[in-house]
Amino acid sequence: MSFILQGIGVSEGIAIGHAHLVTPAALEVMHYLIPKHQVDKEIARLDSAFAAVRKEFEALHKSVVDGHARAEFSAFLDLHLMILDDPTLSEAARSMIAQTQCNAEWALKQQMHELLEQFEEIEDAYLRERKADVVQVVERVLKAMLGHPGYLPIASKRAGDSILVAHDLSPADVMQYKQHQFVAFLTDLGSQTSHTAIIARSLNIPSIVALRHAHQLIIEDDCLIVDGNQGIIIINPDKYVLDEYRLRQGQLELERKKLKRLKSIAAVTLDGTAIDLYANIELPQDIEQVMESGATGIGLFRSEFLFLNRDDLPGEEEQFEAYRTVAVKMHKQPVVIRTFDLGADKSLKGSIQVATNPALGLRAIRLSLAEPKMFHTQLRAILRASKYGDVRILLPMLSHAAEIDQTLNLIEYAKQTLRDDKLHFDEHINVGGMIEIPAAALSLDLFMRKLDFLSIGTNDLIQYTLAVDRIDDAVAHLYDPLHPAIIWLISHIIQSANRAKVPVSVCGEMAGDKRFTRLLLGFGLQQFSMYPAQLLAVKNQILKSHLPEIIPLVQKIIKADQPEKMVALLAKLND
Repeated sequence: MSFILQGIGVSEGIAIGHAHLVTPAALEVMHYLIPKHQVDKEIARLDSAFAAVRKEFEALHKSVVDGHARAEFSAFLDLHLMILDDPTLSEAARSMIAQTQCNAEWALKQQMHELLEQFEEIEDAYLRERKADVVQVVERVLKAMLGHPGYLPIASKRAGDSILVAHDLSPADVMQYKQHQFVAFLTDLGSQTSHTAIIARSLNIPSIVALRHAHQLIIEDDCLIVDGNQGIIIINPDKYVLDEYRLRQGQLELERKKLKRLKSIAAVTLDGTAIDLYANIELPQDIEQVMESGATGIGLFRSEFLFLNRDDLPGEEEQFEAYRTVAVKMHKQPVVIRTFDLGADKSLKGSIQVATNPALGLRAIRLSLAEPKMFHTQLRAILRASKYGDVRILLPMLSHAAEIDQTLNLIEYAKQTLRDDKLHFDEHINVGGMIEIPAAALSLDLFMRKLDFLSIGTNDLIQYTLAVDRIDDAVAHLYDPLHPAIIWLISHIIQSANRAKVPVSVCGEMAGDKRFTRLLLGFGLQQFSMYPAQLLAVKNQILKSHLPEIIPLVQKIIKADQPEKMVALLAKLND
């Protein structure tokens, strides 16, 4: 029987294949008492299971680092190791065994529930969602105690077209499974910010989450069509539907191949306006993808990925080598390094701290100025790297002119210390600012007098302007790039910067979404920065655009005040 399930498409594309079901480790455990003389042995059994799982994670972490995987993989493993070492879980379970003489499995499960209750009290939606990570870690320890350590077995009868179907997946599971060339991921649980979603996007694999009961309704080896664009899966489709989706799949593949031909073509509109297309990166190893995309610079190097999920801070030499590597590989093309955008929801050593509202707390430039020693180390490393290319400094989350003045003073101090040490750097290095807070957008003239360039972070600008937590499912539908206030604000920033002859770029999600390419061109934007995988599709839009024809329609969109009318005008703009 053929039927359809609807979920949340978190990674676009179409996949056709056969279901391979993964059964989660059972959390149903027996409760029984241990003789007093065997309590120490029972505690040792618990410790042995924790040690086995820790060894497993560490081995996988090493394979990830050696294999130069994306930053997300290592970060997720570090998070699971942190949970594994949390005393609330391990030490408390040991104490419970000693005090009540219960079996280790029961003690661990009870402590898991206690830890989950603590997570329930966290207001931040992203941190609250990490409850799933706690459960996944406990599942692995329980499996080790029950004599089934390691990853869940893979026994798919088919090679090359298997679609993974699971109730939920831990990041470690996904990393293991990706080696088996699954063509798509499907899970009952998850959201746009779940680990499966993030990893699927980084692997460019179609993925749908929040399917609720897919794991129960789908049978092993069922034929599946996964439409990541629409967020639907079709189970056991008939021949006509299958043929239709194979045709669509072939067309998508043909489009991808055609886009690759644009790699070496300059991004110039039909009327001759040259556009700069830069890439966003997180770690030096991302440069390979940048080269494949044909990007002509790095518009956003998220330096905080060098700081996250580790027990120590990266020193000046480590940071310098990372920045220098990127500068050298970009061969004098622009490399914009954003100073660390760490937040109050995580400490520098990876331990979770709960703030009333992390998005509005001590984060980004505020944290840098509050930790001048750490900031000084980073500034020296960036300045030293400027000797090897066109390196620029970008300051995140500016809201006050005083923050700019303080930072410029700290940069000058870092320069002086390098002169004293007889180390070379670019004396005239450009310093820019992120415009992602409404206060900065409304104080633009003052900011432009103090900075060399601007970069619009649309993700946070939309979030702060509309007062919408974009990772909170309850209000996510209110996160709207086409809200009239957002359209006016972004166009105002770009046009004001152009009049003042201050370079301006967009580095948020809107820059990489081809639906908004012509809209941004009509605002006057000439510099985009996005993930490498998005670049060629955006370039294709630019090559087919004629600014004199676009601008009048864009002006109508700016003046429109009804969402339905704006959507219709945008569709006409992209026609």
